Amino acid sequence: MRNLWLIAQREFIEKVKSRSFILTAFFGPILLLAVLFGLFKFSDNGKKHWDVLITDPTGLLERKMLPNQDKAINYFFLEDYVEMETFRDAKMYQKFDALVEINEKVLTNKTAFVFYRQKPSLKLQTKIQYHSERRLEEIMVKRFTKLSIASFRKIKQPLNVAFRNVYDPFDESSDVRGWVGYFYGLLIIGFVFLYGMTILRSVSQEKSNRIIEIVLGSVSPRKLMAGKIIGIGITAIIQLIIWMLLVAIGLFLMREFIFQNNLDLTAMVNVQMTEQVKNTTLLDQLVRGDEQNDFLNLIYERVQFGTMNFYFVLFFLASYLFYGAFFTAIGATAGSESDGQQFIVPILLLLLISAYSGYYCLNNPESDLTYFFQYLPFTAPIVAMVKLAIGYEPGTAFQLYLSLFSLVLGAVISLNIAGRLFNNGVLQFGHRIRLSMIFNWLKRKQ
Repeated sequence: MRNLWLIAQREFIEKVKSRSFILTAFFGPILLLAVLFGLFKFSDNGKKHWDVLITDPTGLLERKMLPNQDKAINYFFLEDYVEMETFRDAKMYQKFDALVEINEKVLTNKTAFVFYRQKPSLKLQTKIQYHSERRLEEIMVKRFTKLSIASFRKIKQPLNVAFRNVYDPFDESSDVRGWVGYFYGLLIIGFVFLYGMTILRSVSQEKSNRIIEIVLGSVSPRKLMAGKIIGIGITAIIQLIIWMLLVAIGLFLMREFIFQNNLDLTAMVNVQMTEQVKNTTLLDQLVRGDEQNDFLNLIYERVQFGTMNFYFVLFFLASYLFYGAFFTAIGATAGSESDGQQFIVPILLLLLISAYSGYYCLNNPESDLTYFFQYLPFTAPIVAMVKLAIGYEPGTAFQLYLSLFSLVLGAVISLNIAGRLFNNGVLQFGHRIRLSMIFNWLKRKQ
């Protein structure tokens, strides 16, 4: 056991002192934060100008929305019904960015629907709600009361405006939180490949320069393999901890000092405009500056980072052991460094399939193929992280544990196979890898 930890310590110290570790550990999070800053800063959704078609079959609005023209929105009126599918597909309606449905029930249920092609910015959403509400107030005062508009607004009710994607009106597409899980999964794949290659290079280099023969004089092949995997694995964990700390600090600083106003605006679109909002100029002042966007809200409000990070570490460790065994086996069985490089391609294909499985899960979270990917050790980490980010339905959390169990079981099996190949192939040189040779090494007693 002492020799095992000495080998692990040697691998750890060697990798931590390397320039690549330092660069990856500190510049990686900085680059990630720079990308996040760009997304926060520039991904405010929607166009800056909208052409809006209002269907008003009863003529309630009298073809009038604003007393003065708004530079950001042009309103067009049609005193007829238009089906959402017709608006979405018909060529004559393609010039319009959104469809606002105003029917005879709007005065009682206080609800209108806006079907958009591209999701609008917060400013445009707020303006459409405000314009519609103010126009309906004028109509209601005229039809049903003898009050002045100022008196009526003291007792008015807000208009509920529901914004819906014209291509997905019932919001049936995958939850945007799934992209966070997908990023976590890609991070697992990236780190596994990076440190798997580190294991492969370490074994191949020591095998080619014959240092491994000296080391095996004082330690068994299995302990040597375990020491390398453990030492390099600790290096990976240290780097992940540095990443998490730096990214967490960066996100905190951006929230507190750069994007705090953006987050304060998130509820504006859902609240009733106060009496102080007299015109669109004041409305512009209320929502001026950087606008809140879905991605900013997603990162700071909707992601359970504690839960995600906990399971991320578990799945990373299991994935590292599972895939690390394959990289170790390749390094041990290869007759030369160039020979071993050729066998990276199958592992790389498995990692690419894993990345695809996560993307497939984003769009089909409840399909049979997703369930299959979730329990397959090769694809379990990324699919499980996507499903975890979206959220498991009550009573289905056991799927997460089964996914982790299948990955751990796969790691145990792959480590056992890698141990046999390492024991029988690490001292073999100058040969070409053949399947018959690998099967013989697997059958050979240790």
